[in-house]
Amino acid sequence: MSHEAVPVSSIRLDVWLWAARFFRTRSLAKQAVDTGKVEVEGQRPKSSRAIRIGDAMRVQRGEEVFELRVSGLSETRGSAPVAQALYDESEASKKAREDVRLRRAAERTGYRAPEHKPDKRARRLIRALGDLDAL
Repeated sequence: MSHEAVPVSSIRLDVWLWAARFFRTRSLAKQAVDTGKVEVEGQRPKSSRAIRIGDAMRVQRGEEVFELRVSGLSETRGSAPVAQALYDESEASKKAREDVRLRRAAERTGYRAPEHKPDKRARRLIRALGDLDAL
């Protein structure tokens, strides 16, 4: 029996997301599909949906949103360059992700971490301020 790679015409969505390195494990990919973080052709699919070359997809991972088109199928997880060859991301999607990344970096610029942990008095003041916000 030979172990040659057989080209496939379709593959499960959760397997493809794992092989394309959008999620670390298949179970995380399945969970993302089940919670609506993945759309295929504008619809909310099941994790067992068959993916074919040319399918349009929208994947939300954290604050990042990828809009892409499937350009290859693989049942095995390879290196990052191999995984990136499995899809084509739209230019608008790349620009939107870059804008979000730059906005998050700009929000952090004025932040300075405290030099030490708050003492007992400071913790009480912080707790008291938190209670005012609840009113």
